[in-house]
Amino acid sequence: MSANNMSTTLDPNPTRDPALEMDAPIHHIGDLKKNNDEDAKVGLDGDNHVEDVTTRVYGDYIDLPEGLPEEGSGLTIRALLVGCLLGTVVGASNIYLGLKTGFTFGASLFGAIFGFAILRLMSMGGGRYFGPKENCTVQTTATAAGGLATLFVAALPAMYQGRLLSPDGPSGDVGKIFALTFICAYYGVFFAVPLRKWFVLRQKLVFPTPFASAATIASLHSVGGAGTAMKKAKIMGYAFLGAILWNMFGFFVPGVYNMHIFSWMHMAGCDTCFDINKWGWVLVLTPAFFGAGALSGVHASASMMVGSITAWGIIGPLLIREGIAKGSYFGFPKTDPANNATPRYWLLFPGVTFMTVASFAELAYNWRPLYQGLRAAVTAAVAGVRRTERTTVVAEMEGENIDPAPKHEQVPTMVWVGGLIASAILTIIVLATVFDVGVGEGILALFLAFILAFVGIQSAGTSDINPTGAIAKSSQFVFGGISRGQGKTTGAALSQARTVNLISGAVAGAAAHQAVDMVGDLKTGHLLRASPRTQFIAQAVGTGAGVFTAIGLFLLYNKAYPCIANPDLKCANFDLVSAIAWKVVAEVLTAKDAGIPTSSAWACLAAAILSIVGVILSHKLPPRIRWIIPNMPAIGVAWILTSNYYSIAMLLASLIMYFWNKRNPASYEVWCFALASGLIAGEGIGGLVQALISIVGGSTASLGTSWACPAVVKWGPSVFDACT
Repeated sequence: MSANNMSTTLDPNPTRDPALEMDAPIHHIGDLKKNNDEDAKVGLDGDNHVEDVTTRVYGDYIDLPEGLPEEGSGLTIRALLVGCLLGTVVGASNIYLGLKTGFTFGASLFGAIFGFAILRLMSMGGGRYFGPKENCTVQTTATAAGGLATLFVAALPAMYQGRLLSPDGPSGDVGKIFALTFICAYYGVFFAVPLRKWFVLRQKLVFPTPFASAATIASLHSVGGAGTAMKKAKIMGYAFLGAILWNMFGFFVPGVYNMHIFSWMHMAGCDTCFDINKWGWVLVLTPAFFGAGALSGVHASASMMVGSITAWGIIGPLLIREGIAKGSYFGFPKTDPANNATPRYWLLFPGVTFMTVASFAELAYNWRPLYQGLRAAVTAAVAGVRRTERTTVVAEMEGENIDPAPKHEQVPTMVWVGGLIASAILTIIVLATVFDVGVGEGILALFLAFILAFVGIQSAGTSDINPTGAIAKSSQFVFGGISRGQGKTTGAALSQARTVNLISGAVAGAAAHQAVDMVGDLKTGHLLRASPRTQFIAQAVGTGAGVFTAIGLFLLYNKAYPCIANPDLKCANFDLVSAIAWKVVAEVLTAKDAGIPTSSAWACLAAAILSIVGVILSHKLPPRIRWIIPNMPAIGVAWILTSNYYSIAMLLASLIMYFWNKRNPASYEVWCFALASGLIAGEGIGGLVQALISIVGGSTASLGTSWACPAVVKWGPSVFDACT
């Protein structure tokens, strides 16, 4: 798919859904078209769902309402504070949900709508004028403050699960965690400034979700837009509060929140139903994944359901029946994993293969714009270094004649160059002194961060898919190859090799992920004519706040649930999906004996072939039948998850929203995104409240009721075991 600009008709393949990837936000723009009268309609999600905004596009800009007062740079203390607050809410939700499922969610539209509601009320109370630029500042700050969850749901808990950090848990590693978070955060912020000139100004990539954020902000400030905006904000607020209350109700009455239907049927006389329940077939009314299903659409949600059925309804039971797998269905083998694989361990490898290969296959299929963009960028950089005759591409890369922002609104070159150099040097120093990562390996991690950011931005800009979560595992392959080549496969050397593998992979992946988010926000600001310098300041402030809040939240969750950092404890509250995937990949790539069962390795080969074929067919088949090709990364996620109720909840919600949109699209446009966003954020905050209760000594067993919990003695010593 070649890069497009706003003057052309755009169709990013609306029948395809984004990869539902671990470590990556769920969002999708299914259709973005421009008619002859220059009206553009933006629809979020694969079925043209969620948020329809009609607005006019002039070249590179959203058409703002006429007659708006001049608001200056849009940089205000209140915008920064509100943005940090909203970003913290999203960050708290993302860390909680990410530890449970591996999913994280973007903050841009949440920050735009809720930020509008809050600042609108503040301005009505006698404050200064509130306009689109200040709204953009709120949204930018919120995205930066809430975007650091990736590190805390993947590589960092993976290191604790692999016994590579302090046995005392995160409380004994606060300094290390702060240093790692800081270097992952700011490298991406500085790196985003020059990438804006390349991807936003020169290539003019679509960036569907940032475009939708800009269109939403413009519509909120239009004549009559305030009324609709406040209605959406109320819907979001009520959904947010309702999700918190429902989550807390589930804490005290788990038998209603977790509906063990097959256990109830077993109590009624169905002998085989209890076995079905043991494979995770439970109905849980989880608000967050009702919201996720509403945003993801039927195709992605149905693909996850297919993955759950094949993994935990067919293959898992067959593995046990044939003696290929043994032990706890959802546990891990204690010794000799190749010959004592559990169903979860066996399914983990093909699940990771589905996610990783599908992402790389998608990138490979769209190799041409990636290659052309990278070649032009390298050519420009080399030409600049050699001080050769200035070519057009060099001038464009440096922003001459193409940056519409006045000079005083641009980020000074010395600021971002100096910051980037200082950030790179600090990263290498921290990796070498704190984590004993070699200087060469640190430089390689930064280089990989650049490559991953470039690929991720190109992908997000054209298809709205940010693949950095999945393709970041490629950095683990690189460092795994290095450690094997150095013979670090036993003893203390093996432990250090795994530390280097996870730390370097975390730096490359997290820095790239942050850069992708930051460039997306700069696209939103560009469309709204916001000051790049203001956005840079907002990103720096939001990121700084996010560093402290993310660390604090991770420490809080670990204090409430020590199993996050202690592999010897059973983690009933969290699947730690991303962490387990990163840990196992690191162990396989660094060990002398990989420990993968032969049959699982063959399944990996089959998963790779299916992923490649699926990507090709999803591009080649006619749109009317393209829906039959499942979303392979979604299948992979389901194979790694041990809780099937996420797939069930997503499918139910996506079907409800599909028929709602068919029956009453006008009502749907107002309700869907606001409702879904409130549900997602609300459950995360409900989880935070539960963690606080656990810290002070409260628990479901001591404070709740066992009403509706299936009274089956097979479950364990406590009746509450039947409700988990």
